Amino acid sequence: MDGVDLLIGTAVLALGTFAFRFAGPVLRSRVKLSPRAERLMALAAVVLLAALVAVSALTEGHGFAGFARPAGVLVAGVLAWRKAPFVLVVVAAAATAALLRLAGVP
Repeated sequence: MDGVDLLIGTAVLALGTFAFRFAGPVLRSRVKLSPRAERLMALAAVVLLAALVAVSALTEGHGFAGFARPAGVLVAGVLAWRKAPFVLVVVAAAATAALLRLAGVP
């Protein structure tokens, strides 16, 4: 693949991404969804985010990440749920994982 192919591929992907993102606001006024479908779509975003957090927290490569990282994520989740400042959430999660690893917990 030479530089021209790379530029063409990048331009095509950029146009496709722009068209896909532009279609949302344009079609929103033309397509009416039922309230149930709108509620399901909102829940789908939450489920997708939860799955992303679970996979990131629990796995590393193709195996289990150990107990320190999920514990840090759990601490962060509890603090975020209690509406703690973002800096505190990040520092507490990192400190929890670091202290557990320092204590020998994988």
